[in-house]
Amino acid sequence: MVLSRSQAKSFYDRFGIKQDSQAFYEDAALEDMIAHAAFETAESVFELGCGTGRLALTLLSKYLPSSATYFCSDLSQTMVNIAQQRISPYSKRAKISRSNGSMNFSIPSVSVDRVVSTYVLDLLSEKDIREAIDDAHRVLVPRGKLCLVSLTAGVTLGSRVVSSVWSAVFRVHAPLVGGCRPIQLASFFDQQKWSIEYRNVVTQFGVSSEVLIASPNRTQQGVQSGRT
Repeated sequence: MVLSRSQAKSFYDRFGIKQDSQAFYEDAALEDMIAHAAFETAESVFELGCGTGRLALTLLSKYLPSSATYFCSDLSQTMVNIAQQRISPYSKRAKISRSNGSMNFSIPSVSVDRVVSTYVLDLLSEKDIREAIDDAHRVLVPRGKLCLVSLTAGVTLGSRVVSSVWSAVFRVHAPLVGGCRPIQLASFFDQQKWSIEYRNVVTQFGVSSEVLIASPNRTQQGVQSGRT
């Protein structure tokens, strides 16, 4: 059973900056996503679930054009406060708000070049995952990209064991794993509405992450894939 919005907010309010301790298995997947998302051509970005702002700072300081705007939200006020402090050097063009948990992003339709969400959809119910992907379709420009990373099923013997144990713990007591569990991102995409441009499974320290980049309203052009 996934955490309710109030349970998730309470957990991450307490978890706070400790979220950065997960970098040991997250960073390789985040780097893979960045390498295939062409952020250097993006003028506007929305991030769903910015956490401590670690990814936002990386994109603003290293990859996005100096003119690019960045808007992000998070359910946890603690995370919003940490992220605001972290990206304060870019406060003139980067804004953070606290979300009420709705999968309606509260931004205009066809208005952003990139929608980003990393290690967030694996916290949500299947209904909320589909609603988030649908709203990303609404807000992206036709050549925009939805850039996702989530926990996923293992692809090696060791990572299969890790993901199986993780899933078992989630079923018994979800808060022990922060409410997150391995999912298959690609299974949530309507092929009539999306073209999956890139998909990869990255395994780091036994934890497998799915990297997926998709564009709206485009003819299917095939999927690049690989494993690192």
